[in-house]
Amino acid sequence: MEVPDGLSWWRGWPGGSEWLAALPGLAAACAEQWDLRLGDPFRPATIAFVVPAERRDGTRAVLKINFPETESEHEPAALAHWNGNGAARLLEADAERAALLIEHLAPARPLRSLPEAEANTIAAGVLRRLWSTPPEPTAPFIRLDEVVETWAADAARRPPTQPRLLDLAAGLVRELLPSPGEPAVLHQDSHTGNMLLDESRGWLAIDPKPLVGEPAFDCAALVRDRRTELMRDLDPLGRIRRRLDQLSEELELDRERVRGWAVVHAVAWGGETGTDWDPAMVACAGWLADA
Repeated sequence: MEVPDGLSWWRGWPGGSEWLAALPGLAAACAEQWDLRLGDPFRPATIAFVVPAERRDGTRAVLKINFPETESEHEPAALAHWNGNGAARLLEADAERAALLIEHLAPARPLRSLPEAEANTIAAGVLRRLWSTPPEPTAPFIRLDEVVETWAADAARRPPTQPRLLDLAAGLVRELLPSPGEPAVLHQDSHTGNMLLDESRGWLAIDPKPLVGEPAFDCAALVRDRRTELMRDLDPLGRIRRRLDQLSEELELDRERVRGWAVVHAVAWGGETGTDWDPAMVACAGWLADA
């Protein structure tokens, strides 16, 4: 089985080359374990190795193998927690292989294919469903305050090529952390490309990077969604302001907390590659700073 070229960037991470080389064997082992017939991997692949599968009874499913890292470690627990309420259902999981078998949705029609305002209204409804079941005290998820500490430590080791944004994010964290509100299990990467249609249950989320924290944080990916379009937009700041207005109103959240967490998240993820900042993320953080 051929590994998609889009995953080759993992070679730059410790253990990435070994993981890429192991993927065909991991997929074959999962197919044997769960009695699956596998198709060709989905392309373009960017983060995980994802393959269409069919179970012995003819049920269509999706085999997903994640790179073994912290962000996706608790994806199976999040899907099990939501149990189909706003997200794809988990069918099987193998923690040792970082592998999941998930119900098959319609990958050819992400929510991003709809007009932006309509898509954001639907996405807000999906988020409401995800937040509706409180986390159990024994849930394994990382807390938002813990991951923010990790981001701060990473930023301190990074050359200060974006000092304004780093200082802004640090100040916002000091303001936002003391008043988190009621915690929920958050998706963290809930942009409209990560929501697919099920004919019977409507739009459902996939690919969570779960955390436990305040819901205002979970709008960050939506606020900076469609970044390629934003980079070409004649008025990206106005577009982001409209998103902030719409999402905070529809979800009954404090607009400034939504905006603040969106800045923090864009700065954190925009600098994950070290000194090579993601220019679109940096641009979004700058627009959000003024929104």
